[in-house]
Amino acid sequence: MNKALVFTYLLLISFIGLAQENPNTGQMQTDLKVKQLMDKKASYNRLNNGEYDGFRIKIHFGVDRIKAREIKSKFAAKFQDYTPYEDYDQPNFIIVVGDFRTKLEAFEALKKVQIEFPNSFIIKSKIKPMKV
Repeated sequence: MNKALVFTYLLLISFIGLAQENPNTGQMQTDLKVKQLMDKKASYNRLNNGEYDGFRIKIHFGVDRIKAREIKSKFAAKFQDYTPYEDYDQPNFIIVVGDFRTKLEAFEALKKVQIEFPNSFIIKSKIKPMKV
């Protein structure tokens, strides 16, 4: 009987030893997952040149480069809050403005911009991250 008690005691001690978890192991796994996610996001940003989906306001498109640059300058003089961008999509020169994450933000800006540029409208675009 004494041998059975000693055997049971040793068996219980071995199970308790196996059941105990190192508290640092869970933290190390979490840190590893966070690092993997950060690496994945960095890789994604490298592939997309740091740009992501958003909205811009198109204020002009046409074949005349000089007129497009005049409109860009006129816009930059009147609206310092929004960055104008010039693009060329053969055969049109396109002027778009702003970097809006949501359509609601773009719509609020559109109402201001349409006073001076009544034919402007919202488009989906790749936008640059805001500088803080």
